[in-house]
Amino acid sequence: MQEKIGNKNKDNRPIGIFDSGFGGLTVMAAIKKALPMESLIYFGDTAHIPYGSKSRNMVVKYSKEIIDFLIKHKVKLVVIACNTASAFALSILRRTSPVPVIDVIEPGSKAAVYASKNKKIGVIGTEGTISSKSYPRKINKIFKCAKVYQQVCPLLVPLIEEGWNSGEIIDSIVKKYLKPILNRQIDTLILGCTHYPLLKKALEKNIGNNIALIDSAKATAREVKDTLMKSHLFANIKSKKFLKFYVSDNPKKFQIIGSRFFSGEILNVKKVKMIN
Repeated sequence: MQEKIGNKNKDNRPIGIFDSGFGGLTVMAAIKKALPMESLIYFGDTAHIPYGSKSRNMVVKYSKEIIDFLIKHKVKLVVIACNTASAFALSILRRTSPVPVIDVIEPGSKAAVYASKNKKIGVIGTEGTISSKSYPRKINKIFKCAKVYQQVCPLLVPLIEEGWNSGEIIDSIVKKYLKPILNRQIDTLILGCTHYPLLKKALEKNIGNNIALIDSAKATAREVKDTLMKSHLFANIKSKKFLKFYVSDNPKKFQIIGSRFFSGEILNVKKVKMIN
């Protein structure tokens, strides 16, 4: 519901956030920290996780159905908290959505260009995100002379979901994945998957002190805040806020694993039968 207070509009409708599963909870946590007065609704498509290995057509299909679900819950803005869905479905969702749609690729790309001094930028991500070449396109649109070097890291997501965030095995795998792009003398590295903030310490340990890590979750939260400000969509600070969680499968597993990504206990997860 939108109300007018003084000369400013206040919109108490929630912000909708979706991902293929757990990783988008790092984005939700960043938004919650940046905008504590806002209500949030999260949808994790746990029946079809991961999106990173799915075809473009299937990711678009799932994304369209999820945004329809969020719109029915009267959200005022939607965040695609998944790099693969952002890469494959953003343009389609923006054309059809009645509310603003924010992705994680554009904010991360802007932050990387701003942070990089030599304009040699690395990106690590899933197969779908890397093969889409969305980061190079977006970065080069912002700064056409930037050099972008990408690396697929297929083992990282399953390891993170199993709770393997540090140790010799993780160090060994991270070093192997990073070596090709570190050899390119990058000075900035984009975490092109919303799972990867959980590996931040391991990544920092293995890239040294001279490379800036870009966490797309934080960059996206800033973009959400800017959009709400420009569109006068902030909630009334005195309004009662809420957090709601929906999944397409296995709510108990989502509660257990998701709490690590959200940095807090997740309660009242509801299973929704909506996607075939």
